[in-house]
Amino acid sequence: MTTAGDNLKRRWRELVPKLLPFADVATDDLPLKRILRLSLFQVSVGMALVLITGTLNRVMIVELGVPAWFVALMVALPVLFAPARALIGFRSDIHESAFGWRRVPFVWIGSLLQFGGLAIMPFAILVLSGQGTGPVIWGQLGAGLAFLLVGAGLHTTQTAGLALAADLAKPALRPRVVALLFVTLLVGMFISALLFGWLLRDFEAVSLIRVVQAAAVITIVLNVIALWKQEPRDLKRRVGVPARSSFREAWRQLKTDSRATRLLIAVALGTAGFTMQDILLEPYGGQILGLSVSQTTGLTALLAGGMLFAFAVSARRLGRGIDPNRLAAYGALIGVFAFSLVALVGAFKMAVLFAVGVVLIGVGGGLFAVGTLTAAMELSSGGNSGLALGAWGAVQATASGVAIAAGGALRDIVSGLAASGALGEALTGPATGYVFVYQLEVVLLFATLVAIGPLAAFARHIPANGETRLGLAEIPS
Repeated sequence: MTTAGDNLKRRWRELVPKLLPFADVATDDLPLKRILRLSLFQVSVGMALVLITGTLNRVMIVELGVPAWFVALMVALPVLFAPARALIGFRSDIHESAFGWRRVPFVWIGSLLQFGGLAIMPFAILVLSGQGTGPVIWGQLGAGLAFLLVGAGLHTTQTAGLALAADLAKPALRPRVVALLFVTLLVGMFISALLFGWLLRDFEAVSLIRVVQAAAVITIVLNVIALWKQEPRDLKRRVGVPARSSFREAWRQLKTDSRATRLLIAVALGTAGFTMQDILLEPYGGQILGLSVSQTTGLTALLAGGMLFAFAVSARRLGRGIDPNRLAAYGALIGVFAFSLVALVGAFKMAVLFAVGVVLIGVGGGLFAVGTLTAAMELSSGGNSGLALGAWGAVQATASGVAIAAGGALRDIVSGLAASGALGEALTGPATGYVFVYQLEVVLLFATLVAIGPLAAFARHIPANGETRLGLAEIPS
């Protein structure tokens, strides 16, 4: 009986990691409960992202009648802080806290910035829409300040939080920890979107104030729980530490590594390639395929499902030793195929083809994001994980913001030229502007493969039987 029981326990232990890709990420020093608790800072970041790029975006334009150009300007303001992520990461690497912490003060400062921005945001929005008390200009200035504070807060929190996760996890487990943190971010965004939509289904000014300010309080609560007893205190850290280098010197040292420069170029190109379509997929489905609002909203679920699948695959493959650069390159290659499918929708008018393309965009984007972030973690040495991860975040966020804005502008310009007949009679249809952007994304992803190919080549795998294989790393670049 004992033998049968032991066999059952052994089989159960073997089955759990297969069903739960992150079950084997825990160690005695870093148990799963502690990792999940730390990942709560990603939930607060995801909640802020949903508010500023989704919920408030729609509320300001539809319910409050704010001009779309002003809303676009507000949503773009947080991107201004993206380049500062490298500096934030570097400062968290060398910070000398009186309490012996490096990362905790930065996560806490970021949390307070998020709280402050969300606290004043609903009042500012109501004033600028004309439903509040006082001149509209004060509402516009207040809204600008609120969006800036939230942007600065979420970039600071996420940069220092990821660096703390890199500090706590053993090098062999960092890839799976990264994948788990990405899943938490996505889950936080998904739950927040559903919750905000339900709470604001009958829109009222009071409801807006309650929801946004509740999000401010929840941000502080989640981040306090996430940080509680996570970073070890080292009160002797200031004794015998080397002289602090300047940010310029540390950045110059990072750039001397040719892998770092090539990786950041690949991150910029690949991020632009995957995000240029962010504001175009739903209008494309509605205008070209005639999908309803509920059907186009379902595209977000398809995209998220593809990304979740990619995160699970990333955790498993990275745990088995695949090179993260190679994983990112596979993601870019899937993206090329995905955008090619989406571009064909305009000609074939097949909703199924569109749905498959959207899922593959999520899969490719997820693989690329986890692969490049893990590669950035591997570049860190000597406690400078904050700088490396901050550089990744700065490039990724900046490229994303620029690409989204460029995608919308290019679609409008090309569509206008097509409608006027300037591109020829064959290209006068409404799909021309969209297809141009999708084809440009394919070009950017091919450029990404060229940039990341040599990095993936370092990890060529020779099978045990001695046979050679032609893989992505062997493609000439």
